[in-house]
Amino acid sequence: MKNKFYTYIQTLQDQICKGIEDLDGVAKFREDLWDRPEGGGGRTRVIENGQVFEKGGVNISAVHGKLPDTMQKMFGVGEADFFACGLSLVIHPKNPMVPTVHANWRYFEMYDPSTPLMAGERKIINQWFGGGQDLTPYYLFEEDAIHFHQTCKTACDKHNLEFYPNYKKKCDEYFWNAHRNEARGVGGLFFDYLKETETIKMEDWYNFVTEVGNSFLEAYLPIVQRRKDLPYKAANRTWQEIRRGRYVEFNLVHDKGTIFGLKTNGRIESILMSLPPHVQWVYDYHPEEGSEEQKLVKVLENPKDWL
Repeated sequence: MKNKFYTYIQTLQDQICKGIEDLDGVAKFREDLWDRPEGGGGRTRVIENGQVFEKGGVNISAVHGKLPDTMQKMFGVGEADFFACGLSLVIHPKNPMVPTVHANWRYFEMYDPSTPLMAGERKIINQWFGGGQDLTPYYLFEEDAIHFHQTCKTACDKHNLEFYPNYKKKCDEYFWNAHRNEARGVGGLFFDYLKETETIKMEDWYNFVTEVGNSFLEAYLPIVQRRKDLPYKAANRTWQEIRRGRYVEFNLVHDKGTIFGLKTNGRIESILMSLPPHVQWVYDYHPEEGSEEQKLVKVLENPKDWL
């Protein structure tokens, strides 16, 4: 399974990078290959200063080794070896009318450390998939939120009609800036610890997670195409940078992926590629009553059912 999923995310990285480059028309991804001293490595791709995209990263990694003490406590286990691979992306557009997007699809295995390496395989004591995709607009275009969520729902419904409402709810709960009492964006899907059950095999979870991964470009690129050439003023850009500050706060305070990377000695440049290049923190800032900016905030304070 780990080899199959890693092969998949390598191909998906190529497809997503090409889609982003084609739409931007100017900028190209820079690629860095890196190794992790404790085991494994990754392929980081970053795009900057484009015509449409100000900064973005589409990264894959496959890391393995001893599970650190901090992660043992998080998972409630003793000593164990692990393997984790995944694709993580964040795209920050230049135009404030275009939303930022994030997505991640990952696979994790945990091994019994007392079992020897036999024929290249270890005794797996736990394994699961996780991931999702979510949208963070700076100005609210309801048809964009509906399109994103409908694409997510279509992918989910091919596997189980309960997946979309369940994982949409988990997304609203997870991407919640508790210290601000507001959502990071308008949500999407979030799922974690997708394990084998009596009715769902790991192969079924693989098919579901890859279905969602394959839906990403259809979920996001049409929105970018609609909004990338809309006019905007300096005040719109200021608001975008203030909201980006909230994005940074979530990633550094709450995000499990960021924490996992930091706790397992991941490559810091790859972990923090999610941070936008231009951000503002304005003291006690509140948008004007009745403004488009306040319209967004009101939705973030009370996540809604877009479909």
